[in-house]
Amino acid sequence: MDWTRDGSDWPNREHSRFVRHRPHYWHIQEAGVGPVVLLLHGTGGASHSWRDVFPILARHYHVVALDLPGQGFTRMGARQRCGLDSMSQDIAALLDGEGLLPDAIVGHSAGAALALRLVRDLKRPPKAIVGINAAVENFKGMAGWLFPMMARMMALNPFSASEISRWLGNATGVEYMIAGIGSHISPEGLALYRRLVADRNHTDATLAMVAQWTLDGLWHDLPGIEVPTLLLVGETDRAVPPASSARAAARLPRTEIVRMPGLGHLAHEEAPEDVTALISAFLTAHLG
Repeated sequence: MDWTRDGSDWPNREHSRFVRHRPHYWHIQEAGVGPVVLLLHGTGGASHSWRDVFPILARHYHVVALDLPGQGFTRMGARQRCGLDSMSQDIAALLDGEGLLPDAIVGHSAGAALALRLVRDLKRPPKAIVGINAAVENFKGMAGWLFPMMARMMALNPFSASEISRWLGNATGVEYMIAGIGSHISPEGLALYRRLVADRNHTDATLAMVAQWTLDGLWHDLPGIEVPTLLLVGETDRAVPPASSARAAARLPRTEIVRMPGLGHLAHEEAPEDVTALISAFLTAHLG
């Protein structure tokens, strides 16, 4: 993604800035005053995913949203550092360098896994974590080996990212993808995802992330994470089964789980005011 070309109408662009912190060149959005709340998007997304949540939370908190390495407007500086542990370490180093140690972390999908892993890597753990359709459990059965294997094969093929971008960037590719994860979002949201997936570098970084991602270590560590955690579960999510969140909640010592009827994987984009109200109530209870 090119900021000159693609950033002129990017959501909340007035709060964007860029930071070079090895190994990546990061795109960060930052606004508001108060306890620091970090927003982490999911695989294949970007800061636009928080376009409606970000300004609501910024009324009461110092909100920080970033693009993961190679996705959105963050330039990837080391392809081998796209796995969960490496990404968490690099984000922790970035936040420390910027003086932005989070008091709370809100993560969507894979971003929730990062939020929980950051408990180990930050200089001090957050006081609260919110996971929206948290992807903290490896796929079961055939999907457990098929999807990662496909991603590894595609990541090794220099043409695959271009081919996927071409397919998803057409008139119906994104609509098909979003409907496939059980969500219905606005035309604006669809256009932003179409812009993202049409970019070869963004797609290539997404493939690299999936190929390097493993959750075995985090799953093993969940019982030792004492941070109060809220798991928000979209009941029509087809990407992360609601039962997965229930199993994660059973392993986390201090967890609340809230089911959201009629919402899918992108629940915070489908009903941003309702989802943000749930987030805000939890943050108020734990941050004041």
